[in-house]
Amino acid sequence: MILWWGKKGATDPRTGETPITPLKPGEAPDKPARSLDEQIFGAQPAAEPPPQTDTDDDPIGLMRAAARIAAEREAEAAAREATVLYKLNEGLKRSSSRLAEGLAGLSRRTLDRDALDELEDLLITSDMGAKVAARITKAIAKGRFDREISDAEIREALAGELSAILRLRERVVDFSEGPRPRIALFVGVNGSGKTTTIGKIAAKLSAQGADVTLAAGDTFRAAAVEQLKVWADRAGARFVSKPQGADSAALAFEAVDIARKENRDIVLIDTAGRLQNKTQLMDELAKVVRAIRKLDPTAPHDVILVLDATVGQNALSQVEAFHHTAGVTGLVMTKLDGTAKGGVLVAIAEAYDLPIHFVGVGEKAEDLQPFSAEAFARALVGLDA
Repeated sequence: MILWWGKKGATDPRTGETPITPLKPGEAPDKPARSLDEQIFGAQPAAEPPPQTDTDDDPIGLMRAAARIAAEREAEAAAREATVLYKLNEGLKRSSSRLAEGLAGLSRRTLDRDALDELEDLLITSDMGAKVAARITKAIAKGRFDREISDAEIREALAGELSAILRLRERVVDFSEGPRPRIALFVGVNGSGKTTTIGKIAAKLSAQGADVTLAAGDTFRAAAVEQLKVWADRAGARFVSKPQGADSAALAFEAVDIARKENRDIVLIDTAGRLQNKTQLMDELAKVVRAIRKLDPTAPHDVILVLDATVGQNALSQVEAFHHTAGVTGLVMTKLDGTAKGGVLVAIAEAYDLPIHFVGVGEKAEDLQPFSAEAFARALVGLDA
């Protein structure tokens, strides 16, 4: 879950309160389900509370009530976390299946030179790249060379090595930090899932109380503008757009100007899906950045590159091109549920010192999840998180 205030269960720092959903006019609170005893014997008198003593430090039950509420919230958080991990495991099944099939051939045999060569080839074909494959193979061989290895042992060892690489890039972005409005620019090629990602983030931030402005900067595609408008309506966010073909830099400037005047919390700016090998289009992206800086020299505060996992190793060249042009500050990897190339995220983590903020494993807002190195690594090799 995206955390507008940065911490799980945190209160709104402006009010000191944890938001709750109020009842609508005339709406009664939900009644608890009747137990089987109540259905058979009818409602029974409530049990008498234990007698208070002179040494009781909580005479009216405030501390007990607070403890009960805290326990309920902890249980809800655990349930949400379990759902997230389940979705991640389900989403990475294609990638994990490819690895699992290869690893099955290595288990219950001696980890000799031939087996290690097979493991290295398997990691390379899983889009992790030659450098990562050689490094991991060497680490797994240490202490295990020339002895029999089980399927569970090799998977645990592989998950540990992958997690060590990915953990250096694990960072949940806190959009509540920094200047207000905080300005986040989203970049990426056509079809990467950029517009959908922006909409999902807007929905989650709005649900946590943030005043969000969405800017439809992909002015060349009417479908992208319409899609972002739908997400803005769902989130109750401010929406800024211009006619098709309008100058995207001018739109970005206008969106930031409006957000500043309306005292909004954050501006999420979509951009055209620029191909990384088209110099003219990349120059236009640089123009958007310059326009924003006329209003705030420190902006954009986030430049988030959205990558499509299905492109495999081509994602590496996209990171290089966009990082050079727009100064990328963080990454999102989408469509991990639709490809066997999820290992490319490991190659990116090894090659670039850029934080990975989120991964996408489905179409719904809740399918965009904060990146967890350990959970991702274990799901990638087919282990429970």
